[in-house]
Amino acid sequence: METLTIGQLAKAAKVNIETIRYYERRGLMPEPPRLESGYRQYSPDFVVRIRFIKRAQELGFSLKEITELLALRVDPQTSCSEAKRHAQAKIANIEGKIQTLQRMRQTLIELAAVCDEDGTTGDCPILEALNSGNSQAEDKTEIITQSNLTCPECGFVQPLEMPVDS
Repeated sequence: METLTIGQLAKAAKVNIETIRYYERRGLMPEPPRLESGYRQYSPDFVVRIRFIKRAQELGFSLKEITELLALRVDPQTSCSEAKRHAQAKIANIEGKIQTLQRMRQTLIELAAVCDEDGTTGDCPILEALNSGNSQAEDKTEIITQSNLTCPECGFVQPLEMPVDS
């Protein structure tokens, strides 16, 4: 059976070597067998697994969620309904983020509309809203953390601050 070095695997899967090591540390990939020299030896199945992980990340799944999806692949008796449940949860999450982004957009539109470009920064409603959490366009807007953005490359979760009507 053909085996790949970590460099060959990285090239075939179009990822960085450190990404492979990271996935191994996070438990997304099993530790491969090693030669006596210590070099890792990967089967071609690892390329498929990495591509699965990357496609799932592109769809917004976190590394924790991807671990759960990978576990579903292991047991061929698992119902497809489990995978569907994960997809539906991700859809709901994405729809929530879209609503959040739309509220953020609307708040910015309102702030930009009341901005007097010729005024001073001391009277700028945009800067005042950012400073106080309130806008002249909508007095009861506050900034709260309610949603997250996840980096598709590494899975880092960045809190997303958004305006919400109180």
